[in-house]
Order: sequence, then structure tokens, then C-alpha cells
Amino acid sequence: MKRADVVELFSRLRELDPHPTTELDYTTPFELLVAVVLSAQATDVGVNKATRKLYPVANTPQAILDLGEEQLKRYISTIGLFNAKAKNVIALCRILVEQYAGEVPQTREALEALPGVGRKTANVVLNTAFGHATIAVDTHIFRVSNRTGLAPGKDVRAVEDKLEKVVPPEFKQDAHHWLILHGRYVCKARKPDCPQCVIRDLCRYKDKTPAESGKKKAPAKKAAAKKTASRRRLG
Repeated sequence: MKRADVVELFSRLRELDPHPTTELDYTTPFELLVAVVLSAQATDVGVNKATRKLYPVANTPQAILDLGEEQLKRYISTIGLFNAKAKNVIALCRILVEQYAGEVPQTREALEALPGVGRKTANVVLNTAFGHATIAVDTHIFRVSNRTGLAPGKDVRAVEDKLEKVVPPEFKQDAHHWLILHGRYVCKARKPDCPQCVIRDLCRYKDKTPAESGKKKAPAKKAAAKKTASRRRLG
């Protein structure tokens, strides 16, 4: 994709949603870290339902250690892989207490050394909690980057490396959130909502979903804005 098209793509996404952020509920870096660890192979909605009950009871590393693994499992039992996730959360809480005075470290190396924390999780925490211009590539961003031609790659690391090169500096801080939300609500896996897409004319995807016959196609920006507003109300 040409640089001018990349700039236009992010300009439109920014116009649609000037201040994007995660849909995970959190108030501290630690709450975000735990939520992202729990979100692996789970939905943000499902994680939020669990943490809304957990965090009023325990929302610090020491409090979760005091709660214990078995009790933690009860709070997160509706989330997939909750047994393994509970074990990882307890283990990372112990490290945070023993090595970081209960605080979340602000370096990639330290974050990735925590149980249950990989590169994607570290990038999310660095970007969302600490304001680093990192780009965490999940399944939605991987799909959007390849479909549109923005940053095609065979694996998530290849896509991340390309995004780091092609995303202009002025958009890099929010690029992760714009792309994930676009993939979640518009450029969906099974049937992308191409008729309502604000960047459809820039997209290189050959199998675009056509507008339904007999149905008036809404202007892309207006329709996408309506979708975003609806998402926010649900959040």
C-alpha cells in the first residue's frame, strides 16, 4: 500500500474514532495486565463479566495472592482455560510482589518474563497502560493487515514488523486500537461488512462483500460511525 493511502486509511479511522481504547475494563496497569492475560482465547465481554466480580474483591498482586488460586478460579471459571490462567495470574502476582514492589514493570523484557505474558500481551500493556507506541497484533489486526494490503505477513510477528515500518508516527500510538476495532466490527472474519467500510476504496481485498440487493447502501463514514456509537453504548 502506498504511503499516501496508509495516511488516508488512518486519517479516516481517526475521524471515525478520535480517541480509541481497549474494550477491557480496568482502572490500573495491574488490572489491565490481568485482564489481557485472561483474554487469551476469550472475548473481552466474557473477561469483563469476570473481572467486574473479581476486582472489587482483589485488584492488587498481594490481594490476589491472599485470595488464593482456588478462590481465583471461582471468579474466572466462565473464561476458557481458567485453570491455567489462574495458575499464571498467581505466579505473576508473586513475581510482582517479590521483584517489583507490587508494581507492573514498564519494559517489554520484564513483562514477557511474567507467566502467561507473551509479546502481544506485553505490547497491549505498554501501549494502553503506559503510552508506548507499540502495536499488538491479534487475530483481528492480522486479518485486517493482510486483507487490506496494509502490512501483509505470514505470521503475527511479520505483520507487527511491517506495521512498525509503514504506520506513520502520528498514528502509531492509536493504530493498535483502530485496527482491532475495525477488524472486530467491520472487517469480520466470515463476512466483512465491506459496504459500510470507511476504507473500502483503499482496500486490496479481492472478495469484498457486495451490498445486499434492494438495500440502499449507507455512506461509509456515517454507517461506521453509527456502529461505533452502538459499540460504545454496549460497553
